Amino acid sequence: MKFLKISALKDYSVFFWIILISILGILVFSIYTKNKQEQTNRLFGSLDNIYLKKTIQEITKNLDPRFTRIAYVSKSGDTYESIIDNLNINKNEKKLILNTIIKEKSLKVLKVNQKFTFKFDNLSNQKIIKFTIETDKKNEVIFNKTESGNKFVVKKIKKNFKKKLVYKETIITSSLYNSAINLGIKPNVILEFARLYGFQVDFQRDIWKNDSFQIIYEEFVNENDKIVDTGEIIFANLNLQDSDLQLYKYEYEKNKVDYFDENGKSIKKTLMKTPINGARLSSSFGKRKHPILGYTKMHLGTDFAAPKGTPIMASGDGKVLKAGWCGGGGNCVKIKHNSTYQTVYAHMSKFGRGVKRGARVKQGQIIGYVGSTGLSTGPHLHYEVIENGKKINSQKLKLPSGKILKGEERKKFEVDKIKIDVLKSNLIAKN
Repeated sequence: MKFLKISALKDYSVFFWIILISILGILVFSIYTKNKQEQTNRLFGSLDNIYLKKTIQEITKNLDPRFTRIAYVSKSGDTYESIIDNLNINKNEKKLILNTIIKEKSLKVLKVNQKFTFKFDNLSNQKIIKFTIETDKKNEVIFNKTESGNKFVVKKIKKNFKKKLVYKETIITSSLYNSAINLGIKPNVILEFARLYGFQVDFQRDIWKNDSFQIIYEEFVNENDKIVDTGEIIFANLNLQDSDLQLYKYEYEKNKVDYFDENGKSIKKTLMKTPINGARLSSSFGKRKHPILGYTKMHLGTDFAAPKGTPIMASGDGKVLKAGWCGGGGNCVKIKHNSTYQTVYAHMSKFGRGVKRGARVKQGQIIGYVGSTGLSTGPHLHYEVIENGKKINSQKLKLPSGKILKGEERKKFEVDKIKIDVLKSNLIAKN
């Protein structure tokens, strides 16, 4: 019995010491905290420079990983909504961001390879406080959330890139495309070069080995002299069997730019000769044995064999009458150019961005990509030209040229042409 009392007494003693030590610990921590706060207050109170105060506060605030940044580059098939969906934010936040983007005219069309950056505040339930969208290589739009948190303030930034003019020339050994690539010319510049000459040149049949070309075009470089984008073609010359086809960029009216030959005649025609580059003419207009059906019938178009995915261009300005399934023609696009001409593009693998019934398209715009849909034995483009309701041979079509410069316009053009010729000479001398 005595043993039990002693044991109980010991238990009470231990319990008492635990309580006592805890109380002492709390008192010591309170005193330390109070002194620390007083020291901090004295420090900030002794700092008369408000900018220094803010600097210290900002440094201490960002010692913790408060902010998170997520970068994204848009891909084919993306929409603004699908990109925002992947950010795992609430519905109200998503709606606010989407409505903000929609209101910005420069972001009306989402392009492939556009860069997005989102900044999250980890202390405010992962809300986006800032995001940036690059409209192109030279411009971006910044959206900063206001303190109220109910809207974003828009700021447009133009990146300060240096523009320089580049001169290239070479002999065509295999194909125009490969020769240009070997020179270090960007694919988009080659595509534009081909588009300019697409009114008068069939790149499969008209270009021979040892033909040559010259080109002057714009490049934009950053502070490290790295190419970030390319601009417009200033001059081009395609030498075919000792015949020069020279083209000069010329602004004939305010904000109206076109390309003219050395005689002041616009290269632009109602329709391009071929709506695809680097393709092989695989089947001409006329009677032939159908490769699938097996019997002879009239082939009311021109076939161009090309790898799957090769871009197909609208051969002229116009309105899309159809963009969908056309039976044996597979995926096809039909365009009305004017009261006289319509064109058809068949067997596509997929349609170009924004190409649908009722859409307006520009000459040279990508409307689809080569495929083998419908009745087809391999990837190719079936191309038709319809004149006054009748299908005709596109390769024998003769169309009137565009604008011809006369009078004062012609004099101004001649002055600009001389300037470009002098520029070309200087660039050649530098090379």
